[in-house]
Amino acid sequence: MDEATNPTSWTAESMKALLDRQRTAFLAELPVTLATRIDRMDRAIDLLSSNEGKIADALSEDYGCRPRDLSRFTEAAACIGPLKYARKRVRQWMRPERRKLDFPFGPLGCRAHVEYVPKGVMGIISPWNFPVFLVFLPLSGALAAGNRAMIKPSEHTPVTAKLLEELIGQTFDETEVAVCTGGPEVGQDFSALPFDHLLFTGGTSVGRRVMRAAADNLVPVTLELGGKSPVIVGRSTDIGRAALRVTMGKLLNAGQVCIAPDYAFVPAESVNDFVMAVEEQIRSMYPSLRDNAEYTSVVNQSHYARLREVVEEARGSGAEVREINPANEELADDPLRKLAPTLVIEPDDKLQLMREEIFGPILPIKSYRSIEEVIAYINERPRPLCLYYFGDDAEERIRVLSRTTSGGVTVNDVLIHALIEQLPFGGIGSSGMGVYRGVDGFKSFSHPRAVFTSPRLNLWKLLGLQPPYGKALQRTLARELKA
Repeated sequence: MDEATNPTSWTAESMKALLDRQRTAFLAELPVTLATRIDRMDRAIDLLSSNEGKIADALSEDYGCRPRDLSRFTEAAACIGPLKYARKRVRQWMRPERRKLDFPFGPLGCRAHVEYVPKGVMGIISPWNFPVFLVFLPLSGALAAGNRAMIKPSEHTPVTAKLLEELIGQTFDETEVAVCTGGPEVGQDFSALPFDHLLFTGGTSVGRRVMRAAADNLVPVTLELGGKSPVIVGRSTDIGRAALRVTMGKLLNAGQVCIAPDYAFVPAESVNDFVMAVEEQIRSMYPSLRDNAEYTSVVNQSHYARLREVVEEARGSGAEVREINPANEELADDPLRKLAPTLVIEPDDKLQLMREEIFGPILPIKSYRSIEEVIAYINERPRPLCLYYFGDDAEERIRVLSRTTSGGVTVNDVLIHALIEQLPFGGIGSSGMGVYRGVDGFKSFSHPRAVFTSPRLNLWKLLGLQPPYGKALQRTLARELKA
């Protein structure tokens, strides 16, 4: 791009002009061929494969400390998988779906099908916790569906945002895919643009503002908002296995994951065993924290201060707080913002860490006596993005899943359902709306257009709908009104 199309400071006017250029190019290109879609996905794959090291370096600089191999996996390899999956199947997804017609239309020779046509220009607002993955995961569906895209990355990972802008600018023409960097004001103006579809990943409060802005232009939205995803440790599970997998999911990216386990319900008689097992797993995985390149920093000082505050509030309330610091390192003045994994046992529900999504390496643990208590507790609160159940009791598992509502579920593990291309990913209620990933992303970012082909026969006359009305309409009414 030249300087005129890549301003140092994006404005509502310059972004609207870019949107207009993308839409003009989109309309001129119709229909978007299979070859064009595959070419764009190929270029996205090559971008990620050729620059995975640069992406890992940028994230390390933004965070202060983020494991390079973790970034290489979550921000490059995990993005290439969805693109390859879509590339392999897009020919099939593009085929019209024939619909069988009931009497009288089918017998009279009518035909009908649904074709999935591209919507046009899609807006993607991505967060800071996985700032590349949560661009390219929805982008895989957008490109497969034949759309153009404009991307607003988070300002909280500015080095990565700048790198995305450079790499996408080198790989795609600005009328195909473009990046608009900037702060909250740019994000606010971006969300108010008249896109053909808008996807936002982030917090619930900002999601509400994005939806209000999109509503002025009647822009359809997909919102991925997170929330407090519970873990239920059933009495039939192996405590050590559950502790290992919960610890893995909770400490991935230092808990800065929208689908991370937010709190755990454990049988009252097993709380101590579970706490000891989690502590053992933490010490095994992270024998030190401060200089450990595999233990992720909290992304910035304000987020770090907020997490410290919720821990101190819990401590002041009388809850048992266990900070797991295996090497007994001084972390309070750590410039890399390393926060020790922290367990809060039996927290009061009024505490901030029980009212808001934690988004950090803090795990509240609550005891229960009956599974009915747990179901009632979850159902009294906003619907979570994820629910995690551990147990080998099939009847209890069915009861939990059938009597609760969440965006997605993993049984006997955490997070994994959100990595499966064959499953839709999305929230419900305050944890989000709409789904994407795999074929579900292709369909979410396409318009399912109904196409009906009428026969030579005059259907209006045969159905009695051509004036003057008479016996034919009476026969139609008698048939259609019959219970």
